[in-house]
Amino acid sequence: MEAGKRTISEIFNGSRILEIPFFQRSYVWNKDQWARLLEDMMEVSRLNKPYFLGSLILKQQETSTSASSGDVRTLIDGQQRLTTLNIFFKVLCLKKERNDLFDSRFRLQRDRQIALKHNHNDIDSFEKIVNLEELIELENPSDKFCHIIGAYNYFKQNIFAEKLDFFNIIDNLMFVGIDLNKDEDEQQIFDTINSLGVRLTTAELLKNYLFGRNDLESYEKNWKSIFEKDAETKAFWDKEITAGRTKRENIDLFFYSYLQIKLQDKTINVKSEDKTKLGKFSGLFESYKEFMKTYNIKKDELIQEIREYANVYRNNIDFTVIDRELTSDYGIERINSLIFGLDTTAIIPFVLYVLKHSTSEEQNQVFMYLESYIMRRIIAKSTNKGYNKLFSEELISNEITKKEKLQELISRKTDKTNAMPSDEEVENGFKNSKLINKQSTGILYLMESKIRDKKKHSTALLGLDRYSLEHLMPKKWENNWDTGLTEEEKYRRNNKLLTLGNLAIITSSLNTSIRDADWETKKNGRGNKKGLREYASGLETMSKFLEYKEWNEDTIEERAEFLYEKAMEIWNA
Repeated sequence: MEAGKRTISEIFNGSRILEIPFFQRSYVWNKDQWARLLEDMMEVSRLNKPYFLGSLILKQQETSTSASSGDVRTLIDGQQRLTTLNIFFKVLCLKKERNDLFDSRFRLQRDRQIALKHNHNDIDSFEKIVNLEELIELENPSDKFCHIIGAYNYFKQNIFAEKLDFFNIIDNLMFVGIDLNKDEDEQQIFDTINSLGVRLTTAELLKNYLFGRNDLESYEKNWKSIFEKDAETKAFWDKEITAGRTKRENIDLFFYSYLQIKLQDKTINVKSEDKTKLGKFSGLFESYKEFMKTYNIKKDELIQEIREYANVYRNNIDFTVIDRELTSDYGIERINSLIFGLDTTAIIPFVLYVLKHSTSEEQNQVFMYLESYIMRRIIAKSTNKGYNKLFSEELISNEITKKEKLQELISRKTDKTNAMPSDEEVENGFKNSKLINKQSTGILYLMESKIRDKKKHSTALLGLDRYSLEHLMPKKWENNWDTGLTEEEKYRRNNKLLTLGNLAIITSSLNTSIRDADWETKKNGRGNKKGLREYASGLETMSKFLEYKEWNEDTIEERAEFLYEKAMEIWNA
């Protein structure tokens, strides 16, 4: 990497082609940015002093994709500014009747091509403008505003040539230029410089790596129709999902999951050390490049398989499941509730593999066992540190697509890392585990969705995201509950407060005065402030306990036992 001060003359040196990645996002600057740039250019022209326009990142291409020879660089960062400057100088030169000045700076000396090669969204309008011989009227499409034409029309209307000195501006515009060689990671550099802006996603980088300027037909068929078809499709793939401690775009979760599956492909025979190195979420784009290069992966075959898996993902992986009533039938819908309601994105690679390689009946059987496995481990407070290796490597490499094989593999796990918790461990979990609120809510909700008899209920179960978690005996029990306890009794009570037996899901948070009130008031409410009967009486995990005349450590244990017995019916794997 080389970095330093760069002038316009050094960037557009007459022999270098700057290629905006062909499938990069469109030019999006608008009137606010155009007005600011024009105002700054007038100031530069007047003062004749250096003016910095930020950073540019250029990357040497591995091979020339648009010219038979010469220096070809990919424009990683700076598309908006260089595009705007080209349009600004074109209009200025036409107004001064010195189009030769524009051509001498922004075209190649050898063949007079325009030096800046635009993306597929804007190439036609951009080249129409920079090839003009005189200022003409260009109408903007009424159905979809083109910002390239918008910039031209703005400068055509607002540039006053007598106030702008071409040479003063050209000589004083400066950038911090960063030149990368073909092997350097542009994503890392871009994200570091633009830490407060929009990051380059794996998908954006991968799209421009897999498709070139001559691959428009393949791009339309295998990428645009899958990932960019319409607003609804884009919203699905752009959705931010919580993955571990960070948020990832849904499309990046897909590409991570797909790569995990490919790394386990026995026909490729990936080395174990490469599985470890390339199987990380960080540096995912670089992992794809290294994987394809090291193992001679054919681009066209990879593109076709990406399309197949993406369709499976799009048709089955559903983050909206937490917004509606959950089915009681085992299957992908309940698995989605584990992924997006309980933040278990680590299981996605295995789930995607099963969806692609098994029948519907086999899937439901696998997902029934998988739900039992995940939920029992959450209740028992088992670690999930081994999940990435289990769900991204072991289960896929062993080609597990049937319940019996999954059950057999898990049954061989004897260590705490990935073993199936025993019934005793699950029972202990209900009575003693102190879980985070999201986990407790998810456990009670998934149980409720299985044990309620829908015929008995006049109201449907709401979506998981619509429920709040309530402590039946409040954390501040000392205010209104029995305080005549020994230190030992207080210790026992405080130990039970956060366990599942004392927790309930309700449709609306209780008023603070009701939340910390005595048991009778908490059940029935007071005045216009409603209690548990209003918000929990229709729930099978709670309704019978609303008839109890008192609530204490013993009743908490009783409810924990009740929940455990129901869980054994639901998750009896």
